[in-house]
Amino acid sequence: MKSVVFITGISSGFGLETARMLSREGHTVYGTVRREVEPLPDVHYLRLDVRDREAVNEAVRQIVEKEGRMDVLVNNAGMGIGGPLEFASEEEISMQMDTNFMGFVHCVDAVLPYMRKQKSGKIIALSSIGGLMGLPFQGFYSASKFAIEGYCEALRLETKSFGIQVVVLRPGDFATGFTGSRKKVADEAALQAYPVYQVAIDKVEHDENGGLKPVVLARKISQIIRKNNPRNGYVVASFEQKLSVLLKRILPGQWFAKVLGSYYGL
Repeated sequence: MKSVVFITGISSGFGLETARMLSREGHTVYGTVRREVEPLPDVHYLRLDVRDREAVNEAVRQIVEKEGRMDVLVNNAGMGIGGPLEFASEEEISMQMDTNFMGFVHCVDAVLPYMRKQKSGKIIALSSIGGLMGLPFQGFYSASKFAIEGYCEALRLETKSFGIQVVVLRPGDFATGFTGSRKKVADEAALQAYPVYQVAIDKVEHDENGGLKPVVLARKISQIIRKNNPRNGYVVASFEQKLSVLLKRILPGQWFAKVLGSYYGL
């Protein structure tokens, strides 16, 4: 069965590849962008910012009015800031949390009334392995993804009786435009206070640039949409990063902190 799919953030990376794949598979795809982009064939574009609750509500209302259904929400829109936690500005912190977390909340609030009424729906949320472990010098990014993890645990239980499935995806390192668009603290005081910061962020970006291709995650999303009973969550990452998730689960906290710190040169 082909689905009506609402994807946030399809201008590049995961969102672009997912929109491309799902539309080729025959799904009806609506995607959000914040700027003019070269359009994909058979994809419906919505110009909005997920931080704007009213704009999200109106977009979802128009989709349902036209299609009669809302089958799948893929929450992809997001951004990241890098740097020592104490040097992040209030504006940067708000942008991080409002985009990654509150933007997701706005989208869920918009689609839920329709999904509850039709007694079906899939909500696919992009978290991160950074939502399972606090990544040094990406602390607020991790915080936004930890928030998604906890929110989805509660949401899954609250909406189960309506036939709604909530699936969390935890990507590892991928080669996308996310690396180039990360907002990084450039304050000289931050570099002086935390001299290891530059080494750690260089390591992060090296790993991302050599990471998996976005189409890998798009395939996983396509599979989840086709599955009758998908798992609650999936880690989509290299073997080494999947191993790090396992170690986080089984090692004492102090031991894992040493492993993670050593990896980043801390």
